[in-house]
Amino acid sequence: MYTYTDFDEAFVRERCKQFRGQVERRLDGSLTEEEFRPLRLMNGLYLQLHAYMLRIAVPYGTLRADQMRQFAMIADKWDKGYGHFTTRQNLQLNWPKLKDIPDILDALADVQMHAIQTSGNTIRNVTVDHFAGASADEFEDPRPTAELIRQWSTDHPEFQFLPRKFKIAVTGASTDRAVIRAHDIGLEMAEKDGQPGYRVLVGGGLGRTPMIGQEIRDFLPKADLLPYLEAIVSTYNVLGRRDNKYKARIKITVFENGIDTYRTLTEEEFQRTRAKFSGVDQEILADIETQFALPPLKDSDASALEAAIAVDPMLGRWVARNTATHKHDTHAIVTISLKEHGKTPGDATSAQMRVMADLAEKYGYNELRVSHEQNIILPHVAKSDLPAVFTALSKAGLATANAGLTSDIIACPGMDYCALATARAIPVAEKIALRVKELDLEDEIGLMKIKISGCINACGHHHVGHIGILGLDRAGVENYQITLGGDGTEHAAIGQRAGPGFAYDEVVPAVERLLKAYLEQRDSAEETFLDAYRRLGADPFKEALYGEASQTAA
Repeated sequence: MYTYTDFDEAFVRERCKQFRGQVERRLDGSLTEEEFRPLRLMNGLYLQLHAYMLRIAVPYGTLRADQMRQFAMIADKWDKGYGHFTTRQNLQLNWPKLKDIPDILDALADVQMHAIQTSGNTIRNVTVDHFAGASADEFEDPRPTAELIRQWSTDHPEFQFLPRKFKIAVTGASTDRAVIRAHDIGLEMAEKDGQPGYRVLVGGGLGRTPMIGQEIRDFLPKADLLPYLEAIVSTYNVLGRRDNKYKARIKITVFENGIDTYRTLTEEEFQRTRAKFSGVDQEILADIETQFALPPLKDSDASALEAAIAVDPMLGRWVARNTATHKHDTHAIVTISLKEHGKTPGDATSAQMRVMADLAEKYGYNELRVSHEQNIILPHVAKSDLPAVFTALSKAGLATANAGLTSDIIACPGMDYCALATARAIPVAEKIALRVKELDLEDEIGLMKIKISGCINACGHHHVGHIGILGLDRAGVENYQITLGGDGTEHAAIGQRAGPGFAYDEVVPAVERLLKAYLEQRDSAEETFLDAYRRLGADPFKEALYGEASQTAA
């Protein structure tokens, strides 16, 4: 894992000092809220419906145990004893007081963390596959690349006031768990003629106008990464629209100009930019890569796990659902579900954070990950230690065996917190999860991605949900549109709207009808909901939602 240099330490401490002075001037009235707004956004501080919200950066979702434990301390001392893990692999505190923010930022700096560039029209937290460095299907760990991009983009003087926010994701595995095709720039690690590099996608994004990213380079040598990224973002900074914030994202810029024109302009800028780097970035990358070596893994006897499962079927179910194949067969990747049925997706109490930190220290080589699916990952756990991990998680309410199932729902904060939201999202997720538990159908349904957003900004990624739910305001009444067939993987697709929206109290019954229609019409237990939708088309699912009205639903 990356460790701060003296420069990193000094940079973060100076930002903390600057912001402390800015907060003091806001509190004494020297700064108006309008004057303070751009300053707080540069430091991850939002003003939400009921209070300020601080978004803490977790670069590429990677955490040490002491950092997770510091989150718990901060949540107890300056918030309400919990935090919310987000689809950007960050942590949000929803109730801090403005006067306490400087102390929180200092406490974060004590464990090499910050909130810089988690907001504003700049390059945000770079996200990666949450199984990075561990998964059996990975051909290269994307985290060194993400760290290089973090260092390049942090306080980059040209990119602090882009037309809109900018998001980059990286994957190094055959399965895309980073949703790279829904990002402004998506990077897929690749190799050509023995040379390491990247396939580069540009112009993806969700929100008001969802689009799948387009290929701008089929192969980019690793040594050219930063100058090429700089060329892409510089081109966007010039071409991107600033007259209409709804048309300011790079996806619109690429769409309006065409991928071929955008590629030509980028390549021209790339030739001018390339000379600036002179190889120093590759020296930095080489040093970064040494910090991401796989930890020395201990020997593990899988027979002990098999014996424990034989006497504890709940352990067996959890292992089957919440562990994934590690690149070393003596170990497993553990998904800690933050989706207990009926609870807020992505929330963790301070006590739960401490349990996860303890487990990382004792069984996980001091490493945790935040997934974009709002769960926590222990990337390296010896199989012989899984029973002990399960027991500890069970006591903490963290052993729900639902990773990838119907109740493993992504949901934005919605109207519970967000000033932009037009409908509730969290209560809808909670009610769906409780209903599928009552029906006892989760295991039978199998893989299912339900994603819920409380407004058109799509922070809940509803466009790429197998079932997507978008909450809107219709004349002061919540109305929920349902989309079908979305996919965030390497086979990315934008879900299609099924028809008219549903009232708040109609959403759960509508989802139940969809699930039952799938079970009735799938051709085998191995056919997933998404596969069935692609085979059958939308009509049988519209029929389940609307009955005869499905023939006229638009």
